[in-house]
Amino acid sequence: MKTTVIYEDRDLLICQKPAGLATQSADVTRPDVVSELKSYLRGGYLGIVHRLDQPVEGLLAFAKNPKAAAALSRQLAQGILQKGYCALVWGKPPEESGRLVDYLRKEGGLSRVVSRETVGAQRAVLGYRVRPEAPWGEMPGCSCLDIQIETGRFHQIRCQLSHAGMPILGDRKYGTPESLEESRRRGISQTALCACELRLRQPVTGEEISREITPGWMNPV
Repeated sequence: MKTTVIYEDRDLLICQKPAGLATQSADVTRPDVVSELKSYLRGGYLGIVHRLDQPVEGLLAFAKNPKAAAALSRQLAQGILQKGYCALVWGKPPEESGRLVDYLRKEGGLSRVVSRETVGAQRAVLGYRVRPEAPWGEMPGCSCLDIQIETGRFHQIRCQLSHAGMPILGDRKYGTPESLEESRRRGISQTALCACELRLRQPVTGEEISREITPGWMNPV
């Protein structure tokens, strides 16, 4: 099993999805997180609470019964279930911390930044902070960002950062020739974006549960 279960109780489980594995695939012949976890649970209930893009690694929470699924979905809607991301980007933000506000529209398999008046436009907001130390020390031209999203739009982080002149390394959909060349030089073959923090409350007891992982692309190459 490519998916790693890092926390489990009677109501939920938290797993680490590797980059390149879909959360759920329409193709029954291809492995995905959901099919792996259903096999792990031997056919038990599995409720999807949130997802990650296929090229993105990180933490996902799943419910093990309908009551927990409803509770975790409420937490997500109310901002109690919180996700923290980390990204390695090509470019330097103008400030050590900031906020990006854009309007996005899904066009096929991509998100595009559009004007507020565009039909189908959805407001997208994220906050970022530059990490004081990059994964491999000095990295001219690159920045390592901690990211919090205030909205959950399709490809939001990848699209907004690219539009702001900070494409994520390894991102073939939203990268630039320069960012993709830097990715090749550093041996980064997957999108350098990770859902590295997850905070929520146990659906029944209300106990706070927090887990954190280190992105795989932080290992030196």
